[in-house]
Amino acid sequence: AGSGAVVVTGLDDADAQTLVLAINEMLDSQAFDPSAPRYTRQGNIQAVNQLISDMKSGKVGALIMDGVNPMFTLPNAEDFSEGLDQVGLSVAFSTNWNETTERVQFTAAANHFLESWGDAQFQKGQYSLMQPTIKELFDTRQFQSAAMSWLGKEETYYEYIKETWETEVLNGSSWNEALQAGVFTAGMAAEGSSEEAAATQVGEEDTTSTIAPLAQAVQRLASAQQAAVELTLYSKVGMGDGQQAGNPWLQEFPDPISRVTWDNYVTVSRTDANNWDLENKNVANGGLDGSYVNLTVGETKLEGIPVIIQPGQAPGTVGLSLGYGRSVGMKDEMEVGVNAYTLYKDFNSHQAVVVEKASGTHEFACIQLHNTLMGRGDIIKETTLEIFNTKDVAEWNHVPQVSLNHQEVPATSVDLWDSFDRSIGHHFNMSIDLNACTGCGACVIACNAENNIPVVGKKEVRMSRDMHWLRIDRYYSSEDTFEEDNIKKDEFSGAFESKSGFEEMETAAANPQVAFQPVMCQHCNHAPCETVCPVAATSHSRQGQNHMAYNRCVGTRYCANNCPYKVRRFNWFLYSNNDEFDFHMNNDLGKMVLNPDVTVRSRGVIEKCSLCIQMTQKTILDAKREGRTVKDGEFQTACSAACSSGAIVFGDINDESSKVAELKESDRVYNLLESVGTRPNVFYHVKVRNTNEA
Repeated sequence: AGSGAVVVTGLDDADAQTLVLAINEMLDSQAFDPSAPRYTRQGNIQAVNQLISDMKSGKVGALIMDGVNPMFTLPNAEDFSEGLDQVGLSVAFSTNWNETTERVQFTAAANHFLESWGDAQFQKGQYSLMQPTIKELFDTRQFQSAAMSWLGKEETYYEYIKETWETEVLNGSSWNEALQAGVFTAGMAAEGSSEEAAATQVGEEDTTSTIAPLAQAVQRLASAQQAAVELTLYSKVGMGDGQQAGNPWLQEFPDPISRVTWDNYVTVSRTDANNWDLENKNVANGGLDGSYVNLTVGETKLEGIPVIIQPGQAPGTVGLSLGYGRSVGMKDEMEVGVNAYTLYKDFNSHQAVVVEKASGTHEFACIQLHNTLMGRGDIIKETTLEIFNTKDVAEWNHVPQVSLNHQEVPATSVDLWDSFDRSIGHHFNMSIDLNACTGCGACVIACNAENNIPVVGKKEVRMSRDMHWLRIDRYYSSEDTFEEDNIKKDEFSGAFESKSGFEEMETAAANPQVAFQPVMCQHCNHAPCETVCPVAATSHSRQGQNHMAYNRCVGTRYCANNCPYKVRRFNWFLYSNNDEFDFHMNNDLGKMVLNPDVTVRSRGVIEKCSLCIQMTQKTILDAKREGRTVKDGEFQTACSAACSSGAIVFGDINDESSKVAELKESDRVYNLLESVGTRPNVFYHVKVRNTNEA
């Protein structure tokens, strides 16, 4: 691949990183630019350990902390706690009460970042400004303002930033323009001409000196793997390092891989689970249960951790996510999981661990219990790049056939309903590219925030009563590839073989292919939910959106039963203003997060994706007030705006120049459950894999 290649390493080893930099420099990799280094870096482990040593020996007179929680995140938190007792003055700036604020002498109530001024330089020459979006809600002060006050500065932190930028960054450019844009790009020096660029060059001697230590590090790692099980500590996509563990959106966010909410857990391979007598099982009430294990790293033992058997995990390895196990400053319902930082010895994310089964059974809140497609290739259509480039579209994007007058005809040619003329006005469609979706879930949280979706808690999620309007289904292949699944299903003959064969296909392969698929209300033009509602609570608009009139709904749930996509949610309880669901929709501060443009639904009604109708209507009204037509790209939903990979595109297909109209003409387009004939306004793009390999 030449300069189009990039070499990376996941080893937390300076020698390994140096060698990788040298390889990229040799390749002249486009991802490796010595003249524009990125200024993101990890903390200094040696400095932290030295600080703790100095604290314990009484050498530290004052300790000021901002935005950190070492009493939770340090593996040697007990040593840090002992050191705090020897410090004359300890102050912690924090936005909430936590394990560290509980131990220091003084807690300073700090601003939220959305209430603060600030700036950053993530890459050389690429500057960014941070400005408040709201006035301080409480009597708080950000650390920088306090520091300036302590230093006797009379200017504000805003004035300090402005003066610094005007003298050292802008070089005569306008401060107001930079502030409005939020970013500023300085003139870059010629590549390799600056001292800093020269300093980043990795010479042959440096490379040679890294190889021997790296080889020794690899040997140590290999020896550790042979001696014991390898534990990998990682941060979940939703929870991160645990700073926001008190946010119920993140607690109820389903992990993209395991689909488990409200927990962290030990992931193990099927092989190891069988050897250690660990199990996951579905119980009569529809929930998922799992075994417990104890983990021992050195002299530290963490007991009673639930187990998830994870397809694709290498035997001899286990995984455990950080960020859980918080207990200070947390609501009782959110004190979940175990604190994995205690196993983070020497700040290394890979540890040799001893695993032993513990007694008891854990109750998970998992929102997807069926993990495989079992040969249902029309749900997630996919092909290979070779076939995509060389074969006719009918071979890799086959239109389902249905029977009409005893003849097999394309499903798209048959309909039970008369169609309406939707060529006048706007007609909204959503495109979802399965190639681009990474399953990150940013769209799920964006949907929660925009549409006042309630949090129901672990108990209700376990009973399949989650309220997410948007879900991201994750599927594993039961054979090595999804194509082999399809072939196996098609070759079944006879009822007995089919029964036993389908039972086998319920279990994912040891090294499966994986696919993600966002699914929300498909806003069907011929919607089965609309025809069964006895009170006309759900109806279709000329703009293509399937509407819900909440004050008409009487909760029969006929629509949910008739929905082939299972995307409608029923409010079993009143989730707002109800202390039984203490997830911040029953207090004044939590209610400030609610979107005033969206109704907060009550008990006993059905709700579901509206394609963010409040956003589309505002866009139309804004353009009307300004006397112009809506421009392509102005129509957005919360999920499309949040999708960083461009997998979700929303717009008006009646605008022939729009991006979504262009995407709808692609040969890769198909509809979910096309044979049902619902004519959705959400369409998908066939997933194209580079090869047949997993």
